[in-house]
Amino acid sequence: MIRISCVGLTVFAALAAAGAAGWVSWWWLAAAVPLALLGLLGVWDLVQRKHAVLRNYPVLGHARFLLEYMRPELQQYFVERDYDGRPFDRDTRSIVYERAKGTAAEEPFGTELDVYRTGYEFLVPSMAPREVPKTPPRVRIGGPDCTQPYDMALLNVSAMSFGSLSANAILALNGGAAAGGFAHDTGEGGLSEYHLRPGGDLVWEIGTGYFGCRTDDGDFKASEFADKAAHDQVKCVSLKLSQGAKPGIGGVLPGAKVNAEIARVRDVPQGRTVTSPPYHRAFTTPRELVRFIARMRELSGGKPTGFKLCPGSRREFLAVCKAMLEEGTAPDFIIVDGSEGGTGAAPLEFADQLGTPLTDGLLTVHNALVGSGLRDRIRIGASGKIATGGDLVKRLLQGADYGNAARAMMFAVGCIQAQRCHTNTCPTGVTTQDPRRARALDVGDKTLRVQRLQQATVQSAQQIMASMGVTEPAGLRPHMLRRRVDPHTLRSYEEMYEWLEPGQLLAEVPASWDADWQAADPDRFTV
Repeated sequence: MIRISCVGLTVFAALAAAGAAGWVSWWWLAAAVPLALLGLLGVWDLVQRKHAVLRNYPVLGHARFLLEYMRPELQQYFVERDYDGRPFDRDTRSIVYERAKGTAAEEPFGTELDVYRTGYEFLVPSMAPREVPKTPPRVRIGGPDCTQPYDMALLNVSAMSFGSLSANAILALNGGAAAGGFAHDTGEGGLSEYHLRPGGDLVWEIGTGYFGCRTDDGDFKASEFADKAAHDQVKCVSLKLSQGAKPGIGGVLPGAKVNAEIARVRDVPQGRTVTSPPYHRAFTTPRELVRFIARMRELSGGKPTGFKLCPGSRREFLAVCKAMLEEGTAPDFIIVDGSEGGTGAAPLEFADQLGTPLTDGLLTVHNALVGSGLRDRIRIGASGKIATGGDLVKRLLQGADYGNAARAMMFAVGCIQAQRCHTNTCPTGVTTQDPRRARALDVGDKTLRVQRLQQATVQSAQQIMASMGVTEPAGLRPHMLRRRVDPHTLRSYEEMYEWLEPGQLLAEVPASWDADWQAADPDRFTV
């Protein structure tokens, strides 16, 4: 309101100065003209729908775009790097923004990366590239116990809750999913009208707080879950065990953001800070986890059901595999969340020092399922800093069947990484429940940007695979991804990592897996 008032005062001052120029002295025009221009610019900023920053910060917001225009000159001072040592936030964010806006993402004069730096990775091109398929590939989700399988897109919207994100942000994400034919993960914050209104396919995520299907005491409420899971737009159900950025602790939604609507969606008291428990009450052992997944699938009417985790101990995951084998049932999908992911607040020590990076997590889960003879019935999703086609191809090559993107999708709906998500004062209306700030996010414009981003990223992944001589993800092989392990040596993923054969853990266990396989107990979680 103060910002809008400032525009009004500027216009009033311009009119007053113009009046003074006519009645007192023409010298007042020196003040009237610039004030009038500023006032008109402010009014235009308030009514335009393309830039949320300008709608919330008329006139002043242009300073941000000036700095963005100067980015190539400032990049050397502000570039951030991800776990592989390559530029992420500035360079990758530019690619995401340009694709979301529908503009070209090419850069002149080649890469600025040090390709001889230890840790540098690259995908291997083929001397016989293939034609890019006209139809993007899809992944069938649904094992033998699933009666309503779902064809998942190659890239989807990762888990982000209503409450953490504004209603307009959720509407834009789901609208983009509906327009582009991909899935939208609800996050653990419950199933709201904003997830349902645009008509996009949903993966309903259930966390440790059981929001949207909980009793007054915080336990899982089967009847409410069954009613909501039966909705036509709910295509899959995902049980969240842990989150990449903060495994072992639940999500936190400050009381200031828990309005009456969010309280109703989550089945929690209004105005009170909501903290998800660090663990599930519905099960305590790997065997009970597998049974609970089967129960959720039955309650949902046979829809694909799985779980999400940031992998930790290989022994614990092998215990879950043993439980699947002994119980004769398994989840339809598993989402591997890398420790480098995360779109919201997390303790710095957790973000920096706890959890398995996505590459290692994917390799662990993929190989454990292959070795247990379960891989053909379980699909693997990957989430954690997937923003470009190259990121997606790498994850497919490392064992994933499809990818989920969170941060890139936030960029598409207008996030500028102001890092004020927890304060309810997001400058672009993405992570706020303040209706005056959230109005800055134009749903129609951002819906189109989400659709464009997903379409362009999948197209880029297809083009990269075609350049590698592959027409679909099934053709990717570990030797097609290489890493510089020292300034003079290159190694492929086939050489660097161990890849198990189907059923190998059930026949002749490799020495490197033997201790973990023998110690894995389906009736106990143990590191």
